[in-house]
Amino acid sequence: MSHSHGNTPSANDPRQPSAAKPYTPRPIAPEDLPVDYSGFIAVILGVSGVMFRYKICSWLALIFCAQSLANMRNLETDLKQISMAMMFAIMGLVTNYLGPNRPATKK
Repeated sequence: MSHSHGNTPSANDPRQPSAAKPYTPRPIAPEDLPVDYSGFIAVILGVSGVMFRYKICSWLALIFCAQSLANMRNLETDLKQISMAMMFAIMGLVTNYLGPNRPATKK
């Protein structure tokens, strides 16, 4: 039994190259796009990093900002959300590392 590999068409090949059409995706309205959860999480983590002075939240906000930037679908709305999350993350890191220290809790 011999198998044909490569681009040589077989006599029993049911495909019709003349009927093939290139795939064109349907246009989707910007309001129908799924929610960017990584951008939303980045905003929440950035705000909590600034308000509660948690360094880990600010670092995670930066990571989620990068993920959201890599997966950006709608330029206008996503860029606003990412820039806001990035500002909160950077503000949290600046206040955590360069700001005054938190007072120590006494036991």
